[in-house]
Amino acid sequence: MTTPNKTPPGADPKQLERTGTVREIGSQAVWSLSSCKPGFGVDQLRDDNLETYWQSDGSQPHLVNIQFRRKTTVKTLCIYADYKSDESYTPSKISVRVGNNFHNLQEIRISFGNNT
Repeated sequence: MTTPNKTPPGADPKQLERTGTVREIGSQAVWSLSSCKPGFGVDQLRDDNLETYWQSDGSQPHLVNIQFRRKTTVKTLCIYADYKSDESYTPSKISVRVGNNFHNLQEIRISFGNNT
């Protein structure tokens, strides 16, 4: 998760962070998952290693919940999905919902910079 000034579509988030264009704020949040297989949880989801990943261990929907302790503006959400390597498990739909608490979440429109 980043708070950017202006992020070009398809830009490398790590490069943008190094240049000061964005700031990673995911560590300020509490992350939880609907389910996960042992060794495929939040730590693997967030470890910046493209070889590790989250794997759900339950029925759909598969959820990632990210809660900040205080009101936080998020302008960009970066999600890495490798469809070519694992098309059967790559999400076909991603819903992003925002709100002040769990009971007033509203879905927002999202666009994908690169979905190949």
